[in-house]
Amino acid sequence: MRGGEFPGISLSSKLMEEHIISLEQFWELKDQYPLIDARSEREFAQSHIPGAVNIPILNNQERIEVGTLYKDQGSEEATIKGFELVGPRFHLILKEALKLFPEKKIIIYCWRGGMRSQILSWLLTLVGFEVYRLKGGYKTYRTYSYELVRKQLDFIVLGGKTGTGKTRLLKKLQKTGEQIIDLEDLAKHKGSSFGAIGQPAQPTVEQFENKLAEDLRKLNPENPIWVENESRKIGKVILPDLFYHQMLEAPLIDIVKSEEERIKLIQEEYATLPADDLILAVLRLKKRLGGLRTSQAIEAIVEGNHESWIANMLIYYDKAYTFDLEKHADDKILRLDLTGLSYDTSTQKLLEIKHQIHGKHPQKAD
Repeated sequence: MRGGEFPGISLSSKLMEEHIISLEQFWELKDQYPLIDARSEREFAQSHIPGAVNIPILNNQERIEVGTLYKDQGSEEATIKGFELVGPRFHLILKEALKLFPEKKIIIYCWRGGMRSQILSWLLTLVGFEVYRLKGGYKTYRTYSYELVRKQLDFIVLGGKTGTGKTRLLKKLQKTGEQIIDLEDLAKHKGSSFGAIGQPAQPTVEQFENKLAEDLRKLNPENPIWVENESRKIGKVILPDLFYHQMLEAPLIDIVKSEEERIKLIQEEYATLPADDLILAVLRLKKRLGGLRTSQAIEAIVEGNHESWIANMLIYYDKAYTFDLEKHADDKILRLDLTGLSYDTSTQKLLEIKHQIHGKHPQKAD
């Protein structure tokens, strides 16, 4: 038993009108109905099925209390204690659900499809909800997502120094019908000391994998997937080992742009961000930049001289990129000079290289 479930009791009765669904059926219904996670707040914060709303049957402390009682005194005492704790909140749970889901059609899960989701299902069917309860709960979903992000995949990696517009090109490729995975968007981090500025909090590693799996399952594994070149760590998020090693072994297109173009692009993305955040990002690099260059960069930020501090930072990041590029086999690196070219033309050239790699005729970029 997972701590916090109500063990040893079934709520099946004539009053309940719920549908127990498999994971395969869950995928068919996921985009049709809202999703409720009946686990505790801490479990939900650690990871959950993307898009779910948390309505805890037992809160963090109650889950610990019931779990401890189960270990010490058995399932009967734990079950009674669980109902004692949650019973007084039944009316609040119903009011919240009715407010959030007025159409009264929902999917419910808990850790493994046990007592917490059964109780919530029972409650909601009493007020007319049509409930679909996931068999095996979050544990079944998590097993699926864990395995999916560790499957064999076929990548084409977009490389290039900072400011070459890799993310923009990735989005342009997607518009042509190409398969992409935007790792930085999933990780809520752009992969540098400046990468967290203006971003929401990063997901946990487990939640990142869930979100990555949600994107991967929509793609055809027999066709190549474009990804941006990343380190194994994107901020605090860590890529699965096999996923990362497949990126290292994949063809990498090393995009070249002029320094002027790169500075202009970085300025577009960062010049409007708070100066204090930019300065903190520079200070995080102080040991690598050295005292003089750090001071010069901070002074340029304060003065609003964005070209100066960006050029200063590129000296460091260009060296870091060259070092990172050495992890890839030379015979897998294809250099592509896109200096002065539009994004449409650049996208077409990328599709032509894909044709060279995979032998399929490129589509025209929109």
